[in-house]
Amino acid sequence: MSSPAQPVAANLVQSVDWLAIAPPTLAAVVALAVLVADLFLDARRKPLLGWAAVTGLAACALLLLPLLDGDRATFCLTGDTHACSYSADRFTLVVQFLVLGGALLTALLSVTALKDADRRLPDGEYWFLLLSSAAGAALLPAARDLATLIVALEVASLPAFALVGIRHGDKRSSEAALKFFLSSVTATAVSLMGVSFVYACTGTLYLTRIADRVQHVDGQFHTLAQTGVVLTLVGFAFKTAAVPFHFWVPDTYVGAPLPIAAYLSVVGKAVGFTGLILVTVVAFPSYGDVWGPALAVLAALTMTVGNVGALRQRATRAYSAVRLLAWSSVGQAGYLLVPIASAAYTDDPADTIGSTLAYALMYAAVNLGAFAVAALVGRAHTANRLADYRGLAAANPLTALLLAFFLLCLAGLPPGVVGLFAKVTVFSAAVDAGLGWLAVVMAVNVVIALYYYLQWTALLFRTPEGEPVKHRLPLPLTAAVTLTGALGVVLSGAPQLVLRFADATLF
Repeated sequence: MSSPAQPVAANLVQSVDWLAIAPPTLAAVVALAVLVADLFLDARRKPLLGWAAVTGLAACALLLLPLLDGDRATFCLTGDTHACSYSADRFTLVVQFLVLGGALLTALLSVTALKDADRRLPDGEYWFLLLSSAAGAALLPAARDLATLIVALEVASLPAFALVGIRHGDKRSSEAALKFFLSSVTATAVSLMGVSFVYACTGTLYLTRIADRVQHVDGQFHTLAQTGVVLTLVGFAFKTAAVPFHFWVPDTYVGAPLPIAAYLSVVGKAVGFTGLILVTVVAFPSYGDVWGPALAVLAALTMTVGNVGALRQRATRAYSAVRLLAWSSVGQAGYLLVPIASAAYTDDPADTIGSTLAYALMYAAVNLGAFAVAALVGRAHTANRLADYRGLAAANPLTALLLAFFLLCLAGLPPGVVGLFAKVTVFSAAVDAGLGWLAVVMAVNVVIALYYYLQWTALLFRTPEGEPVKHRLPLPLTAAVTLTGALGVVLSGAPQLVLRFADATLF
């Protein structure tokens, strides 16, 4: 009786492709190492933890290079190499580069923030939470089953809740963390209900198998499957800050430490749109008639609400620059959703996904650059109001020029050429999919956004009120501003570096 079982047991043992899973694994290992090291370091040596985190994230990004030689997959079902839990294909590598690069720049901003925080931010816990969240965010684009997707989403999210509220004794930070936590947990619970519906209809959690089986669901389960598709999207729509799941964004960004606001605006969005792409294009392509119109409406509402909210932030009042960037990020999320919605109206949905990646890469570089300059100004003006940027060019001309460049990229105006071409790519995706009305809504919103981006840009070069404040640039902050500025300039000079993803086959 025992001998026939032995070959079966042997077949269930599979080798793990350690190189494929190395980037998120190393991030998790460094997170644990930093937490343990914090126990043995005195207060004077705590800054070493920050540089260890920066080095670890840089190493994680470098580990993507050996994976460029071809697609890899691991944790696959026995006898079925197409049903795997982890896949390191081209799509995965691009998103992991975005996530790890965004986390690396966040870490550079954080080194200075922790030094200036009069010890209200605990070093060891901060770096452990940031690295843990980055590990989850790097795992998510490689996930190819719903269980791994949800686990990666929560690994990326749970440390972020703590990071938002990590400032001890800060009421605003605690309120922001509570609002972020409660709304996110609710969205995740709804997504889990959707996953259970999908599993009940298909009997599998692997995305490729769901795509095959969901087309042949019995008629009596058709409505259940449609409901499962919609509910599964909710958790990822929350992460992208799509309307009506956007209400947590302004207060959370303002209440969180500024580097964490920058992290959420880029890496948090990458987690959201990546999950949406995998669920819609890979798992539910045959249900495009369900999620396509829903995402198109969400895209229109999100860009409109975000831009109108940002428009209300007047430079003549004491409004926070971070709050304006928060509303701006909501509007930008609407643009990111357009190609995903357009995928439902094309014969090959994967063709339009590259437009989202191209836009996301542009947005990540310039938005992190804007937050880096905001971190610089915030060192002298803790309120970080829009009025504090008046006359920045008189005291820090190079920094003011870089911020103006970042804002023009976000607006899609020269010399921010990469922003212009990225918007044209997204616009073209909507037109090619026959979503003319969505393209019109996007064009109107681009015009609306010009007003507040140009208003902020003009403020930088106005005559300052009183003596201009000279802002000193610490080394980590200098590195962050320089890297984002150089990346923005290079991409504007050679936009094909990111725009080529718009016409690439990623799956």
